[in-house]
Amino acid sequence: MLRIADARTGRLVEIPDARRHLLRICVHLPVIDNGIGAVHLRVLLLGDVLARTAELHGLQTLTVLTAPDLPPEQVQSLDRVMAVMGIHPPATVRTHEPSATPNAAAEVHVLAHGTDQQDSSDGVRIDVGQVGTTPPDEGGPVFPNATAQEGTDPLAVRMLLLGHTYRTPVMVTGAALVEARRTLRHWRQLVADWAQEPSRPIPADLLRQSHAALADDLGVPAVLDMLRSVERDANVPAGAKFETFAHLDRVLGLDLAREVGHQRQVTP
Repeated sequence: MLRIADARTGRLVEIPDARRHLLRICVHLPVIDNGIGAVHLRVLLLGDVLARTAELHGLQTLTVLTAPDLPPEQVQSLDRVMAVMGIHPPATVRTHEPSATPNAAAEVHVLAHGTDQQDSSDGVRIDVGQVGTTPPDEGGPVFPNATAQEGTDPLAVRMLLLGHTYRTPVMVTGAALVEARRTLRHWRQLVADWAQEPSRPIPADLLRQSHAALADDLGVPAVLDMLRSVERDANVPAGAKFETFAHLDRVLGLDLAREVGHQRQVTP
């Protein structure tokens, strides 16, 4: 059973109801004035991570995206951004008026913090923290262009955002994005190396702790910290490290196995 903090009360609520095996998620996209921005990405990402976590725990999910009535070019831009960010497309997309009351029946409603919207009549409300970015002349990324520039890794943006509790505001800097790219490259190479070793089961304590962290209000930052510890732990066999990273990437969505089978050949 997953537990999510309801933004209206601050209390942890079990979702879905114990009698149900389907988790309905409604992601409410804020008004789009000047293209898809950082906060839009974070709201979409939170809905994606929630669905992935539920599925990891054996639940079925159905995600509905409600968005303003967008012109065709912005719809295409939204589709591209979701694709490069590894965000699974919603089952349904509905249009809504700004400030309208959410009316989709769902166990969880995901909104940007400060959204001028009345409380939904059903389900838990998750408020996603705001995202700030440094100006381009200070070396900071610009959303959503940073997800499409040649030579960059858009999943580094995903990793950077996942490193923060979803409720807290995040300031994205150029230095932080560079570090996220470095970590992703490093982890992918390690996973490719570990994949060449005999497979070993995920240690039971790691599996239990990681699933518990995710089930407790989507503790993704704790899972990332766990992977950093596993990477350095000499007592965990390489094959078990591979299985651990691959398993948890089902939620993280960082394509950590990308380099498997592409190891550099060493000439004798």
